[in-house]
Amino acid sequence: PYMGTSAGSNLACPTIMTTNDMPIVQPASFSALDLVPFQLNPHYLDPDPGSTHRGETRETRLREYHEMNDTTVIGLREGGMLRIEGDHMVLKGTVRARIFVKDRPARESEPGADLSELLVPAA
Repeated sequence: PYMGTSAGSNLACPTIMTTNDMPIVQPASFSALDLVPFQLNPHYLDPDPGSTHRGETRETRLREYHEMNDTTVIGLREGGMLRIEGDHMVLKGTVRARIFVKDRPARESEPGADLSELLVPAA
């Protein structure tokens, strides 16, 4: 069994490329434990339409990730988690997750959604 929170959940992914941290030194590798075939973006935030911030959004950063990488990314908002048992994965918690697949529009998944198809690496 493995359970990770925040950046610890990124360690279950193939790489640590979708953390929200800004490394101040070059890591020896971006490789992670590769326990699941997708990337996570914990603490995923939706853009605030009332904000005067002109910087990039999480969605923009994840689309930039897909310019160089093919792996699906799950944006996990605060209050959400993934429970995996065997070949079955369900979104738990009280919030939706945002699913990013390269070259496709992002989609929302509701709490309780069966996301088992994401356990199969994309072709």
